[in-house]
Amino acid sequence: MDTTSIRDLTVDFAIKLKQSSLLWLEGFREACCLHRVVIYCLRSRELAIRTGQCFLLNGFIFLGSILVLRSLVIPTLQWVLPDGCPDMDSQETCPYNDIAKYGFFAIEKYGSKSSDQKDKNATDKAADIEGVMIGIAEQVYSVLLLSFFFLEVYVTGFIPYIGKAVNFLLLSWMYAYYCFEYKWNYSGLSLDKRLDFFESNWPFFAGFGSPCVLSAFFFSPLVSYGVMAILYPLFVLTATGSEADKVIASQRNKWKDTTEFGRIPIFVSANYVSMKLLSLFPIEPRQKVNDEKAL
Repeated sequence: MDTTSIRDLTVDFAIKLKQSSLLWLEGFREACCLHRVVIYCLRSRELAIRTGQCFLLNGFIFLGSILVLRSLVIPTLQWVLPDGCPDMDSQETCPYNDIAKYGFFAIEKYGSKSSDQKDKNATDKAADIEGVMIGIAEQVYSVLLLSFFFLEVYVTGFIPYIGKAVNFLLLSWMYAYYCFEYKWNYSGLSLDKRLDFFESNWPFFAGFGSPCVLSAFFFSPLVSYGVMAILYPLFVLTATGSEADKVIASQRNKWKDTTEFGRIPIFVSANYVSMKLLSLFPIEPRQKVNDEKAL
C-alpha cells in the first residue's frame, strides 16, 4: 500500500469520525431536551399523573427504602447477626407504556392535521386480522431480540480492560432503543424498518442513550435501578417528542461528503439466537394448509 492510499484512508477515516461525532452530539442533545416533559405534562393531565406516580414510586418509595435499608436495617442485622446477612435486591415496575401512550397523544393533539389520517390508518390496520397477527409476531420477536441483547450487554461487562467501555456503548444503544420503541409502536413502524433505521444511524442513538447510562453508571447496581427508574420515563417522553429522522437528515444535509459511514449490525448476535429459537417452532406454510382444507 503506497503513501497516497494510506493518506486517502486516513482522510476518509477522519471525515467519518467527524460525522459520527456530530451525529452523536445531536443524539445527546436530543436526549437532554427534558423541557419537553413539562410541555407534554401541561397538555395532558393523564400524562402528568402517570409521571408523578413514577416519581413517587421509584423516587420516594424505592430510593427511600434503599436509604432506610442501608442506614438502619442492614446495620441492625449486622449487629444482631455477626456473620452477616444475605444481599437484598428489589425492583419496582412503572407504567412506562402508559407514559409513552399519553405523551404520544399529547403530541398528536397539538400536532399536524395529518393526525386524523394516522388514526384512520391505525384503525384500518387494527381491523385487519392479518395485520394484527403480524403485529403480535413482531412483538414476540422484539421481546426475544431485546432479551438476548440484554444478556449480551451483561456478558460484555466481564471482558477484561475494554469491558466497561463496550458495556457502556451497548447500554447506550439498548436504552435508546427502549426509549424510541414506545413511539415506534404507537406510530405503527414495522420492526424491520426500526432496526434498519437504528443500525444505520448508530452514532445518533449512541448519543441519545448516553445520558441515560451516565445518570446511573457510577452507582451501585441497586441504587442505579432506582435512579434509572426515575429518569427513564423522562427520556421516554423526550424520545416520543423527538423527530429523529428530521434531525438526522438535517445534519446529513450539512455534509459536503454524503457517503455513508456504514451500518453496524448491532443486533446481529441477538437476531441469530432469536431466529434459532423460533426455528424450533415450525409453522406450516399457508398454501399447504389451504391445500389440506381443500382435500
